[in-house]
Amino acid sequence: PAYKRARRAAPATSHAPAKSINVSGMAKIVYETILSFGDRGCIADHVCDALPEYRYNTITPRFKALIEKGLVIVDDRKIKGGSGREQRVMWAKEFYHGETLTR
Repeated sequence: PAYKRARRAAPATSHAPAKSINVSGMAKIVYETILSFGDRGCIADHVCDALPEYRYNTITPRFKALIEKGLVIVDDRKIKGGSGREQRVMWAKEFYHGETLTR
């Protein structure tokens, strides 16, 4: 639903674009990008770098939905991102093996 894609207190100019986003289409694009990293996995920065035509705040909300659907797996492993903060490593379900992978 569009109400989940814009803050309640956000101006009307934020609500209109939120209603126009194709959630299932964007989730598919993000999933296919995560899938492209194979068994190496990826972090949010990697996905955003691979999709420069989309904004960070369009890409990152899709992670939760993909995880909840069981299409993307995360565990306790993290990698330092461009900001210096650690980010969770994500894998498409078919590439997740559970053992520690080296990057």
